[in-house]
Amino acid sequence: MQTGFLNASQIQLKRWARLNDAKVRQEEGLFLAEGVKIVEELLASGWPIKELLIMPEKIKYWEGLDLPSTGNIPAYQLTRSQWQKIGQDREPEGIMAVTAIKKSPDISSWLAETSGNILILHEINNPLNLGALARSARWFGFDGIILSAYSADYTNPKAVRASMGSLFHLTIIPDIDLSTALPEIKKSFFLIGSDVREGLPPHPVQKKAALLLGNESHGLPEAILHMADEKWSIPGSGKAESLSLPQAAAIMMYECTKK
Repeated sequence: MQTGFLNASQIQLKRWARLNDAKVRQEEGLFLAEGVKIVEELLASGWPIKELLIMPEKIKYWEGLDLPSTGNIPAYQLTRSQWQKIGQDREPEGIMAVTAIKKSPDISSWLAETSGNILILHEINNPLNLGALARSARWFGFDGIILSAYSADYTNPKAVRASMGSLFHLTIIPDIDLSTALPEIKKSFFLIGSDVREGLPPHPVQKKAALLLGNESHGLPEAILHMADEKWSIPGSGKAESLSLPQAAAIMMYECTKK
């Protein structure tokens, strides 16, 4: 376990706190990953870590992590009051990483190389939903996520937290114009559009699947949904208005894993 933690300056504390702002994250090319499980997944993924932040009083939570040596990644010890200005968790586990935003691959090259299923998200603006979708995508063995323009930022601390570190094991390609990308995707994938109102029940497909999901409140626009090879709708016998987006997505992703 790493020892010899550094003390943070006020300038550093302000810089880390500013990473809670999406614009600053993009300008700096950095974001925060908080929590034992999230940092554990980050360390296992090979994503570039710039700095580690710890609370010594919370050592019982993070002492089992195989932290890099001091010479590789600087680690700073923070007091509880300092942590509260940066972290999101109400009762923190005392470990956080400042990590670099990976450059996304060229979408055409990535699609040509991808052998598994993919998730395509249209204007998913709730970061908690985005994180939950990433968690399910990893569980069901999806290779990556294509995010349309006007979607939530996947580096949002809430999205990172809700993903439980799954984001670090997926290829994420954000800010994509789906009207242009979908015809190219259909050349190699069976494009499935989700519709609350009508469609076939989810079922196994023989080709690589590209599962297209829309905003929880508004669903997919007709122009986008019309481009799908097939529409899926989950039948229900109860009286609830609908499933949550993460629930519906998990059911559909499970069917995509069957051959």
